[in-house]
Amino acid sequence: MQVGAWGSIYVTDKATEMSDASLHNVTHENEAQFGDYFALMKPRVMTLVVFTAFVGLLAAPVSVHPFVGFTAILFIALGGGASGALNMWYDADIDAVMRRTKKRPIPAGKVTADEAKAFGFALSGISVVMLGLATNWYAAGLLAFTIFFYVVIYTIWLKRWTPQNIVIGGAAGAFPPMIGWLAATGSMSIEAVLMFTLIFMWTPPHFWALALFMRNDYDDAEVPMLTVTHGRRATRNHILGYTVLLAVLAIATGFTSIGGIFYLTVAIVLNAQFLWGAIKIWRRDEDASEADNFAVERKFFTLSLLYLFAHFGAILLEAGLTRYGIEVL
Repeated sequence: MQVGAWGSIYVTDKATEMSDASLHNVTHENEAQFGDYFALMKPRVMTLVVFTAFVGLLAAPVSVHPFVGFTAILFIALGGGASGALNMWYDADIDAVMRRTKKRPIPAGKVTADEAKAFGFALSGISVVMLGLATNWYAAGLLAFTIFFYVVIYTIWLKRWTPQNIVIGGAAGAFPPMIGWLAATGSMSIEAVLMFTLIFMWTPPHFWALALFMRNDYDDAEVPMLTVTHGRRATRNHILGYTVLLAVLAIATGFTSIGGIFYLTVAIVLNAQFLWGAIKIWRRDEDASEADNFAVERKFFTLSLLYLFAHFGAILLEAGLTRYGIEVL
């Protein structure tokens, strides 16, 4: 019993108070935090988007005001985040099944699917409009198409329909350097296409290596990855084939205007390692892979991350040398 305001007397139930407090704590714990919405934007993927767009912006043969460059990269990053949020909204059902994704905000109960969808659409509109106002509408148009391609063409259509999902859908991740180039110049060029193609050809071996040691996830989610529809032997063959084509393209890029001695050195060293890794994957059988928990495949996947960042870092270095008139050899 407690004395209330104006001298009124009322009785409190300790159990009720405790249950109310517990309910409040549970509700508070389940409320979406800033980090949950940030996770919807796939920050690790967004790192690649930001870096390759930044390289495309600075590799362009024009000067860009630092503030314009900053805003361009910011809104390209938001566009990439919008794609990630909409991808998680549509894929919430299979994310809940796969070990790799079941702790994402929606299956974890931190954010509802409708909240993720609204967040993704809001970011899409903001990023496209603001990029158009900050730079030009060609860049904004390509950003809008990239979001559409990733969400509709890849996520909604290809991902659950064909084992070529990664091959065709990989274009979505290859557009950022083209957007950066367009933001700087307002026009397209062969150099931007080369950067696009480099990422496009890198994507299949990168994700197929992941699929080799995460195959059960895709089986459980009924996603038609190549490992599921054609088996691991066919996947190993495809990894080797695409890696050979990628090596030819990457090294040949060294002899173009965005290449140079530093880029060529990086390309030769890394492609030799990458190709050797693909050969080792190709030569392995499933017994050997399972015996060491797919150690070679995991190493190849890790190397693939370094591979792309190093190539674009070398392009960035070459662009800096050219811009400041530094000649090597």
